[in-house]
Amino acid sequence: MTEIIRTAEALREKVAGWKRSGMLVGVVPTMGALHEGHLSLARAARAQSDRVIVTVFVNPMQFNNASDLETYPRSEAQDLALLEAEGVDVLFAPGVDEVYPEGFATTVSVSGITEPLEGAFRPGHFDGMATVCTKLFGMTQAGRAFFGEKDWQQLQVVQRFVRDLNIPVRIIGCPTIREEDGLAMSSRNLLLGPTDRALAPLLHREMQAAATQLRAGAQAQPVLDEAKATLLAAGFRDIDYFELRSVDGLRPASDLSQPVRLLAALWLGDVRLIDNIAV
Repeated sequence: MTEIIRTAEALREKVAGWKRSGMLVGVVPTMGALHEGHLSLARAARAQSDRVIVTVFVNPMQFNNASDLETYPRSEAQDLALLEAEGVDVLFAPGVDEVYPEGFATTVSVSGITEPLEGAFRPGHFDGMATVCTKLFGMTQAGRAFFGEKDWQQLQVVQRFVRDLNIPVRIIGCPTIREEDGLAMSSRNLLLGPTDRALAPLLHREMQAAATQLRAGAQAQPVLDEAKATLLAAGFRDIDYFELRSVDGLRPASDLSQPVRLLAALWLGDVRLIDNIAV
């Protein structure tokens, strides 16, 4: 049975007992509204750890506007049932005051890799993510942490600050989990109406088509421009980015002379979808 813990002190006591027995602890940080993507991370953690903690905390530092924070899906009872079915040991669900007590005055900021893509459109987002992950790693004392590759830039940022700050946790990236029609699983998909949900998989199809052309030797910019035009004509409202970037450092790339990924963020109605694939 999955135990719910809400305070860092109680979690510390639980983990200390596990570690005295020589157990390796794995953690899956989430913001809740769990889906198959999150559960795949829990399974990876279960396979590679002796005890598994899944954290559920809707981090206010990661939101640029109050309405987005207010409407973010929350479903603790359903989340708990899903985690129990996966054999997760602890659901750590702290309140905002537990994570950011009165007088909290510290942030973790990563330069360089945070500036393009998501960083350009969501100021402060990665500071909030890095800060809360640093806190969660300290609270859980986990030896391994599991993140999905769907948030590719986030994964790179976590790996960077863990290295830079000598945090004793191994970061493990896990493949993006998709719906049968190719849409990357996301808690925000719950906010899509029926018409937009039917259109959403076109993003992944266009990304795959662009990658195929690039592998065949096509010039990058015309391929990317054509894909963006197709998506806008189909009904996507706006495109924040649809770019080819180096795997190492997320530098702009114009060809396949180095390992690259295609990364995209688009608006469909009032829902912002992100995705990325290896090229």
